[in-house]
Amino acid sequence: MTQVYSNLLRRLSTAMVFTQSAIVVTGAAVRLTGSGLGCSTWPECTPGSYTPTPDQPEAPIHAWIEFGNRLLTFVLLLNAVALFFAILRQRAHELRRLGIVQVLGIFAQGLLGGITVLTGLNPATVAGHFLLSIVLIAAALSLRQRIHGKTPPATALSPLTRRLGRVLLALTLLVIVMGTVVTGSGPHAGDSTAQRFPFDAKTISWIHADLVIALIGTTLALLIATKLGESVATSLFWGRKVRVFFLIILAQGGIGYIQYFTGLPELIVAAHICGAVAVWLSAWNLTITGNLLNSAKGAAA
Repeated sequence: MTQVYSNLLRRLSTAMVFTQSAIVVTGAAVRLTGSGLGCSTWPECTPGSYTPTPDQPEAPIHAWIEFGNRLLTFVLLLNAVALFFAILRQRAHELRRLGIVQVLGIFAQGLLGGITVLTGLNPATVAGHFLLSIVLIAAALSLRQRIHGKTPPATALSPLTRRLGRVLLALTLLVIVMGTVVTGSGPHAGDSTAQRFPFDAKTISWIHADLVIALIGTTLALLIATKLGESVATSLFWGRKVRVFFLIILAQGGIGYIQYFTGLPELIVAAHICGAVAVWLSAWNLTITGNLLNSAKGAAA
């Protein structure tokens, strides 16, 4: 019998996906406005104060942008704790692991954020900060889709479709990781004093673009495999999700080329970051909907 979850759990799980995604966007705003060291230390904002002060050397606007992003972490933590207690209250034991991942992951993000500040926005820690968010977004979406009944217990995809789906997920992850290397080699460091990766930004950008092209090709192959190799019902249900991913990755690729050839303007870069979150949400939704991480065809999600 399918477990029916409370409306509170449904709302909190949806909010978890939203807030985990939102903090990526606000973190990008911190970096793109040059506010990465608006609060120069951690856990305090400035020595002797947990909030910005009028006499600190950093510009007030940068201090408050960085401090606002730190405050959003507490919103995430409240959401995660409320969600976990709601899981315990309903005795939904099958959800406890995903629930505690959110709580522990947010604490880990706070510590990693502190290390990022204390290392002067080292690009490796900045990249790690973003990639941990990607993991937490995936966990939040898995939890949300289970609570909302969006992951069917048996999606019998053909072996070819499943293999292509796994390749799509791997390429999506590779594109995202390479995107962090591009970011760490480019001009938007979060502060003028922050170091950069010792790579040629143009070369890294083109490698990133080549991976995106490979991902688009894989998605086309997956569309064809789904259309020709799956049942009508599966093709309609899962094929629609593949088409959505295809449109998102095309749009994201277009934004990427626009930002590259226009000199990386902040607003276009921000749109590209929002697109990266959308790409990942769509790719992970494909993965959990098709049960692509399970070895047995039709295994439970």
